[in-house]
Amino acid sequence: MPLFAAIFEDDLAAAERVRAVAEDAHVAWLEKHRDRVLVAGALRAADGGPATGGLWLIEAESADEARRICTEDPFFTHGLRTSFRLESWSKGFPKGPVTL
Repeated sequence: MPLFAAIFEDDLAAAERVRAVAEDAHVAWLEKHRDRVLVAGALRAADGGPATGGLWLIEAESADEARRICTEDPFFTHGLRTSFRLESWSKGFPKGPVTL
C-alpha cells in the first residue's frame, strides 16, 4: 500500500485554545487510526519552542484517502491545522525495517 508524508502547519494564535479543547480527542483519534497513521508527531523550530505543526507517515490506498484522513483529525476540524502538504514517501532502505 502506498505511503504518504503529511506536513501540517498550525495556527499559532489558536494553538493554546485548540489544544486545550481537542488534544485528548486528537490523541484518541490517532490511536483509533494507528493502522493508517503509522507515525505522528509535532514539529518545532530546530532550536526549540512551541509546536508549529506536525508530521505524519500515512499508509493509504490513494492520495485522496490520505487527504481525507488528514482532514478528519480533531486538530484539523477544530482549526489548529491551517494547512498541510501531502507527499508520496518511500523508504531509503527498502529491504530494511523502519524502527523509531
